[in-house]
Amino acid sequence: MDIAFDTIFDPRHGDGVPVAPQILRVTAPNQSPFTFTGTNSYLLGGASLVVVDPGPDDDRHLAALLQAIAGRPVEAILLTHTHRDHTALVPRLQQAVGAPVLAEGRHRVSRPLHEGEVNLMDAAGDMALVPDRIIAHGEILTLAGLAIEAVATPGHTANHMAFSIGDTLLSGDHVMAWSTTIVAPPDGAMADYMDSLEVLIGREEALYLPGHGGPVLKPQAFLRGLRSHRKMRETAILERLKAGDRSIPDIVAAIYRQTDPRLHGAAGLSVLAHLEDLVAKGRVVTDGPALPGGRFEPA
Repeated sequence: MDIAFDTIFDPRHGDGVPVAPQILRVTAPNQSPFTFTGTNSYLLGGASLVVVDPGPDDDRHLAALLQAIAGRPVEAILLTHTHRDHTALVPRLQQAVGAPVLAEGRHRVSRPLHEGEVNLMDAAGDMALVPDRIIAHGEILTLAGLAIEAVATPGHTANHMAFSIGDTLLSGDHVMAWSTTIVAPPDGAMADYMDSLEVLIGREEALYLPGHGGPVLKPQAFLRGLRSHRKMRETAILERLKAGDRSIPDIVAAIYRQTDPRLHGAAGLSVLAHLEDLVAKGRVVTDGPALPGGRFEPA
């Protein structure tokens, strides 16, 4: 079972858009091949609020958030993860509303770097951000009159977390309707990502609101499609190795022919994530650690 992505979405930049009971979406105008129509910030609550993922450091987005907040007290700023397209606005928003920042933890890599390895996603991580409070998987936050459950979903980043409110899950960058998420070692890890998919498959939320793009309306079927898609990609990589490909650029050129060339770098990191997992499982061998410039062969 493969998956159909939904790339039709009106972000309504600058507006507070009701997307579920007591949830508004405000989409930042930071469109790109990696952020789609921009980063979605969410306002939870009514008389008081929680802001999830303030987004990029953009004057227009800050103004839109403050307009949607409309002077109401903000009890907390929650972060799904610490990539800067979700967090760069935190200092200015925190100064404006005076709310504490809650997250799973500081930005960190999913595994130690190998000797000589460079983290190609390093610039994306908000290394300076220090949460005011650390939250743990399964913790129930009582904020703005809501019970918000923290659901750890590492994979895209080591500190990725989703938030469940009733039958709605704020899924961050782990599950998005418009595209698969980037899993780029050592920032992220494919084994963690797949394990987190299984965690969500075991849950019952009926609506997902992601960090980019529109809602996921049938999440259980979509999650199974994502799992199948990743397994098909793994199979395609193994087939390319059996056909004689030995480098990541060769594999990308063969299996991402229909992908925007601007995304081939990200595709290479995704292939690396799969290869790293396959090496750990003993299905692929390489000449040293699994690195972007490595040579890979079937085990």
